[in-house]
Formats: sequence, C-alpha cells, structure tokens
Amino acid sequence: MSASPEFSRPRRLDTIGEGSIAVQIAAEAEERRKLAGRFGLSSLDRLEADYTLRRDAAGIIASGRLQADVVQACTATGEPVPSTIDIPFDIRFLPERDGELPDEVELDEGDMDTMFYAGSAIDLGEAAAETLALAIDPYPRAPGAEAALREAGVKTEKEAKPAGALAGLKDLLERKGG
Repeated sequence: MSASPEFSRPRRLDTIGEGSIAVQIAAEAEERRKLAGRFGLSSLDRLEADYTLRRDAAGIIASGRLQADVVQACTATGEPVPSTIDIPFDIRFLPERDGELPDEVELDEGDMDTMFYAGSAIDLGEAAAETLALAIDPYPRAPGAEAALREAGVKTEKEAKPAGALAGLKDLLERKGG
C-alpha cells in the first residue's frame, strides 16, 4: 500500500465482529481524478465498491463487487474509449509481520488476491483502487482502430504468419547451405 493513497477508506479491525458486515464506498471527484492520473486513464467517472467483510483464522476476508466507469485512450488512434467495469472480487487482508511484508506467500489455485496491512485498520479504498487497476483493459481499442492500424501498415497476427516467415527462412538457409 502506498504512503498516501489517492482513495483511502480505512476500516478499523475492531469494528469487524464475528459475523459479516456490509460496507459501501464510493470515490469522490478529486479522488477519481487522482486515480485516473495514477492509472493513465483519460477519466474515471465512477468508482464504487460493495464489500462484505468477515474474519477468518488468518485475517479478514473481503468479498464484493466493484463498479467503475472509465475512459481510456485507444492504443492505436488515441481516441477516447469509454467502458464500464463491473466485477466481483475476493480479497484476503493479512497482517504484515513486524512491519515487513513476507518474502513469499504460498498460494493455492483457489486462493484470492492478498493485501497486507499494518496497524489496526485495512484500507478498503486502496483495495478498490488496486482491484480497478487489475480490471482495466491494457490495450483499449476504439471502433476504427483496426482500419487505422492497417492504414499505418501494421499487419494482423494472421497476416504476419510467423510460422510462414520461419519456413521461408529455413528454405533460404537450405538453399545457401547446400
């Protein structure tokens, strides 16, 4: 967790009892603006998360749903690409040991995302921000992106046919060598 996250919603551990507790959070305009800068978005028009928090033997389990409206620049044309993110999440909050993160954490296939906390609170805002970061499309494309790429001379994967190029190289080497 960063020293001063743009979207901080600390939840004290002593407010999470034996049962589960529901918590809803939403980022304010300035928080969304700062998160958009952090994640390279043109804009972040909405960021909300609904949590169900409960204790388990190791820490705190947070399950819920994240919803966001983002605008990114198309990787091919730079045009705005709006999208809505609506995803479920499961996060396990574990305490740092002696103020330090463990070198390794063993995960099973069914394990959930893990976040570490220090002190007596978990930060639900930063957890939502990191969940959003994982859900953002790394290569957003506007509707005209493929045509713009073709016009610029960029071949599709099918057109490039890497196996065909290697076969041609093999034939060339065989002709030169013998």
